[in-house]
Amino acid sequence: MGGSDSPSPGPKPNDTDQDILNVFKKTTDPVLSTAEVANNISIGHRATYNRLKSLEDTGELQSKKVGGKSTVWWLAGEAI
Repeated sequence: MGGSDSPSPGPKPNDTDQDILNVFKKTTDPVLSTAEVANNISIGHRATYNRLKSLEDTGELQSKKVGGKSTVWWLAGEAI
């Protein structure tokens, strides 16, 4: 009966670290939230957070917790 073999809609998440860093390079905002980054790439919010954390661990990004659960991110070495 057909429908179960159809592929899931939308592109597969295949954003590279460079794609994520480009989101920061293309904005005029000094910091971006996880949600703002997630809205500019093809992976979900939790996966975006994990990737941002990984980029922070490698020294590409810096972050700061704001409020209860929110985190803002910026390119390492950039004055904010």
